[in-house]
Amino acid sequence: MSRSLRTFGLAAGAVVLTCLPAVAQTKVTNEGISASEIVIGTHQDLSGPIKVWGVPVSNGMKMAVEEINAAGGINGRKIRMILEDNGYDPKKGVLASQKMVERDKIFAMIGSMGSAPTLAAQDILFDAGVLQLFPLTAAEFTFKFDPAKPQERLKFNNLLPYVESTRAALKYMVEWKNFQKPCIMHQDDEYGKNVLDGFTQQLTVMKLQAASVTSYKRGASDFSAQIAKMKSDGCDLVVLGTVIRETIGAMTEAKKLGWEVTFLGATPTNVLEVPALGKDAVEGLYAASGFEIPYEDTAKGKVHDWLINYKKMFNTDANTQAIIGYNAVTTFAFYANKAGKDLTGQKMLDALESGDKFLDIFNSPPTKFSKTDHLANTITQVQQVKGGRWVLVKDNLMF
Repeated sequence: MSRSLRTFGLAAGAVVLTCLPAVAQTKVTNEGISASEIVIGTHQDLSGPIKVWGVPVSNGMKMAVEEINAAGGINGRKIRMILEDNGYDPKKGVLASQKMVERDKIFAMIGSMGSAPTLAAQDILFDAGVLQLFPLTAAEFTFKFDPAKPQERLKFNNLLPYVESTRAALKYMVEWKNFQKPCIMHQDDEYGKNVLDGFTQQLTVMKLQAASVTSYKRGASDFSAQIAKMKSDGCDLVVLGTVIRETIGAMTEAKKLGWEVTFLGATPTNVLEVPALGKDAVEGLYAASGFEIPYEDTAKGKVHDWLINYKKMFNTDANTQAIIGYNAVTTFAFYANKAGKDLTGQKMLDALESGDKFLDIFNSPPTKFSKTDHLANTITQVQQVKGGRWVLVKDNLMF
């Protein structure tokens, strides 16, 4: 590229070019950055089947933005967040992303909700040089990237990945309880496929055969056929690649059939709504998790204060989803601050890949990225529903 063309490109403020090893180059936008603000975007399920995720996630993000701006912003710049509803629908995720890139001129997409909506829309971001940061899905496509495809370098994930967490939790459960006939029921999409991959990979390592593999369409509400099949196949451990209502529905159906079997959920089942809504039906459920869920009557210090402030702001109790949304924005702010006062897309990318650790207030494992690894961590917990609450069973698990 000639000096004149490079100068023109920087003056236009659309993208910068960042060198990668070998010959690949990554374009990163400078849109959304002004002297007074940084514009970020997110699309959540505010009206669809997992709005019990989308609403608290967006609340947690709003809370973080308000706190950061009240404290002076990021090197003097205030955050302005654009929020759109994707209804857990890939088409709506695409439309929302197009609008935020083309009209709102966002600098980064943060915490987009769901595997399918995020996957459907990510090429829109990459083509525009927009960073895809910390989506609300731990599917592998959100952090694994091919160096030969330089725009994939724009994706980073700070959640516990489905494959690795499923493997770690399954390994622990099988070794602990000596299960011999594990099976799986998973959502028929990218999320469910990742849980299935973790399940299959770990069974292969442990030289076990799946007793049953069954799936359901996203949005389904009747799981009688799947539960009946797994019971008939003699499963002694059921791995659930489900979200909230599907977890409750599956375990409720098992209770109807009088089937006493152990259930192990993937990380999206580890939320307060599962025991709150499922009640006795989900008692005893195990789940993979990335951090211990705080409760107001036992939390202390900054976490207790945060729970109180969240309730004051939104007139409801904070939950796992709110924490994840809050952390998505505070993690962004940490690395944007590291990028310095003269913030650019290139400097933000360099800060993310610097290896500097971000520690949240919830005692989660540290967030840390490098130029070759855009996944924060793979340290897994197993928690269980006891007496209507999630309690820690085992920490620091790896497969």
